[in-house]
Amino acid sequence: MARPRKFDEERAVDAALEAFWTAGYEATSTQDLCEATGLGRSSVYNTFHSKRDLFRRALALYMRRRSDQLAALLEEDVPARDKVRALLDSVIAEETGAEDDGRGCLYVNTAVELASRDPEVAHELERDYARRHDALTAALEAGRRAGDIDRAKDASALAHFVTATVSGIRVAARAGAGEAALCAIARTALDAI
Repeated sequence: MARPRKFDEERAVDAALEAFWTAGYEATSTQDLCEATGLGRSSVYNTFHSKRDLFRRALALYMRRRSDQLAALLEEDVPARDKVRALLDSVIAEETGAEDDGRGCLYVNTAVELASRDPEVAHELERDYARRHDALTAALEAGRRAGDIDRAKDASALAHFVTATVSGIRVAARAGAGEAALCAIARTALDAI
């Protein structure tokens, strides 16, 4: 008979998320995961099977949280342009505020580190991108209908543009761009929509 688990699996995934987010997939060792989760090596492997499987669960948790944040922002009862402004402002605040820890965005980090050589991770990133794109497209289309967004512009193309702007702000921040530069990027993006 198998012994019952004496730990909270979701809490362990959350702790692993922090470890992967801090160091990246390749640089996070099994020992790092054991220290982060408080689990022994056998518990990590018996529960999650492999470092890669644990990473995929952690990445899914991260993407779910980010999607929930975006959904909450897009549900606000404000014009679409204000929703985009709030999104860009929140990204800038994350990248320059007191809580900025230099880790950047796990989604962007994973796309750069793994997507080109791990088709399953690349597929998960694509699915998440599509979910966020669809949510942004719907908000921007509603803005077009309301007259807040230029009716001559394609909502789907604008959603791609906003997503690329968010990623660009994150990368620019990691490359050393200051708050003024990031705000200029956001203003330019808002002018474009």
